[in-house]
Amino acid sequence: MTSFRLAIIDDYQQVASDYAPWDSLLDDGVKVSVFSAPFVSEEQAVAALAPFDIIVAMRERTRFPRRVLESLTNLKLLVTTGMANAAIDLEAASERGVLVSGTGGSPAAAPEMTWALLLAFARNLVMEENSLRAGDWQTAVGFELEGKTLGIVGLGKIGKRIAGYAKAFGMDVLAWSQNLAAEAAEEAGARKVTKEELFRESDVVTLHLRLSDRTEGIVGSEELRLLGPEGVLINTARGPLVDEAALIRALEEGWIRGAAMDVFDEEPLPAGHALLHSSRTVLSPHIGYVTHESYRQFYGGAFEDVKAWLEGAPIRALND
Repeated sequence: MTSFRLAIIDDYQQVASDYAPWDSLLDDGVKVSVFSAPFVSEEQAVAALAPFDIIVAMRERTRFPRRVLESLTNLKLLVTTGMANAAIDLEAASERGVLVSGTGGSPAAAPEMTWALLLAFARNLVMEENSLRAGDWQTAVGFELEGKTLGIVGLGKIGKRIAGYAKAFGMDVLAWSQNLAAEAAEEAGARKVTKEELFRESDVVTLHLRLSDRTEGIVGSEELRLLGPEGVLINTARGPLVDEAALIRALEEGWIRGAAMDVFDEEPLPAGHALLHSSRTVLSPHIGYVTHESYRQFYGGAFEDVKAWLEGAPIRALND
């Protein structure tokens, strides 16, 4: 029987085995290894993963640019959770003869996380819980969402759900993206505006764009100043959509009321990072997709991808 080595990487919570029967792959001649700690560099990732024929990656936790893929000479199958992964160079994978397969995912996890962060920020939940545990009682005053204006940058599948949540909370909804049509915005319960208008008129702006050369740094000093001293920025999409240096300055100098974030330029967020010390933030460690429902689809789908490839009938291929 042909023998393969499979690496499940970035299993931070050490739960991959709870969502798929990986041990059963021994019957197919596959030895499975699990890596729970993040790789601190590309060199460390290459050194650890060089022996493996199959890698199961969790979202963009580990990057696979051309230089990494060219160093993984044994790699034949790379499975990513989800059906898109900006951290994988698909062209380089194809040139190396590496098949990249994806999985399904939960449509509810990320938008629910977005709304959780917004509510936590609006009602000072983190601050109030910490003060309560310290023996204090009612130390801050929150704000309500009803009657406020929500600006959505990127009205795709997630953005449309967010628009629905906002309408249910009695908010007015604005939307903008480079290719957004007025009719599509109206169908989602939003009003299409210019980027400048969105940041100037919104009380809260939430980002729901894919990261690309066109969208990197799409929120910078100009947009943050337009958002104003009472404005709130929510980012559960990708950290580099926001100019981090500009955001830190905005928080320190009070250009905006604050930010609630689940994603960062560097992940895990380094100890001592300026965002960790800002009193104007609510932060979470990129857990927008970390739910039982999502993991069942991610790890279950990854297992299906591996089995299909072993049987010579690959599924959900993302490259040629």
